Amino acid sequence: MNELDLTLEWVTKAVEGTLRSGDPEFPVGDVLTDSRSLRAGDLFVALKGPRFDGHSFVAEVLERGAAGAIVDRGAALEGRTRRNAGVIEVADTLRALQDLANAVRLAAETRVIAITGSAGKTTTKETIAEMLATRYRVVKNKGNLNNHIGLPLSLMQLRTRPDVAVMELGMNHAGEISRLVEIAEPDVRVWTNVGDAHLGFFASPDAIADAKAEILERASTGTLLVCNADDSRVMARARVFAGRTMTFGVVNDADVRATNVEDRGVDGMRARVSTPAGAQVFETPLLGRGNLANVLAATAVALDANIPLDTIAGVAARLRAADRRGAVSRLPGGITLIDDSYNSSPTALRRALDVVAHESRCERKIAVLGEMLELGDHAEALHEECGRAAAAAGLSMLFAIGGAPARALADAAITAGMPRESVTYFAQSADAIGPISAEVRRGDLVLVKGSRGTRTDLVVDRLAAEFA
Repeated sequence: MNELDLTLEWVTKAVEGTLRSGDPEFPVGDVLTDSRSLRAGDLFVALKGPRFDGHSFVAEVLERGAAGAIVDRGAALEGRTRRNAGVIEVADTLRALQDLANAVRLAAETRVIAITGSAGKTTTKETIAEMLATRYRVVKNKGNLNNHIGLPLSLMQLRTRPDVAVMELGMNHAGEISRLVEIAEPDVRVWTNVGDAHLGFFASPDAIADAKAEILERASTGTLLVCNADDSRVMARARVFAGRTMTFGVVNDADVRATNVEDRGVDGMRARVSTPAGAQVFETPLLGRGNLANVLAATAVALDANIPLDTIAGVAARLRAADRRGAVSRLPGGITLIDDSYNSSPTALRRALDVVAHESRCERKIAVLGEMLELGDHAEALHEECGRAAAAAGLSMLFAIGGAPARALADAAITAGMPRESVTYFAQSADAIGPISAEVRRGDLVLVKGSRGTRTDLVVDRLAAEFA
């Protein structure tokens, strides 16, 4: 199928704007919001933020050969602009970017799969994409482009008219998923779970569930929902879904269900998976039951897309964790390192500690745990819960990094039975790098996990260099 070609006139109509200058038939290249990445022929969208205003760069990008720019109506443009350069005026440039993405999505006629949940979105996205790529042309979000700006930019890939687009939807406030669903109009919705990530922005986990439940909106009878049978908050809200439903799970009965589950520590998971297409033993190197659930969710999506079960199992066996999201490295210096430093939440941390608890082939188990952010008034209590979980995981040493909540985690681990001399607290990752590196030795298993703002990735990089 031919690529979807855009012109200044096509874009103007899609965003309900006014073409103030430029040739209506002039072709448009990539659509960008970062002037630094723009090339001749691209379209620049001048967004405004608390610390920036894209309108300051409009004249510059037009002089550099941009096809045009989308600007707020009446905005003053600094500097000279190329004669007859395309300028599209709109009421709101962010809304215009989103409306343009929706117009591209509809014109491309690509099947769109959208994923939300408190944990596992990226792994589920990557797994679905790999399974569907065995039969279809697939695009997906790049990196973490999953919010009100990132999702529209990701949807611009649909100009190549792929068969399937796999998009994760991120949020930390109510109403955000609703708008993302309006933009993407997904044919398939995947709801992985409800956890405690971003709890600082919500009154309760039920409030988080209500916000995530916006994934159910704007569905038709033909829309598919893939949802977690083991999550009571998900299932309570899924009952009102207007379309078809497929469930996945481990504990409760589900359309796609794992039984005879074998947790093999850092070697991943093994289980018998029962589906409407039959049953098969799955093995995956992804760690823990949380990732097993992600594989089950992806399996449901792949089966609905007519991917054979044996093909699905084959993909599951060769999956690899995304960068810094539970990736296992067996370093030449004899260290097994689990790099889960991309982000953290209490639910995800407990799952990671469960993986460590099931690993019995290492001399010592060490956890480097960074503070989990965006938990608000619940932070101290949730960190204390995770401190108790750390003590129960059979750790030889625990390093906690961050502010008062991280100290609370360390103290709770000691209260729960870890020897005081085995638990160390640091205010910053930069302070912890040297002491942690000095303590680690051949034969150790080291888990590193924390919110991005805690920068536990610095510890990972030091250990990787030290034991290379």
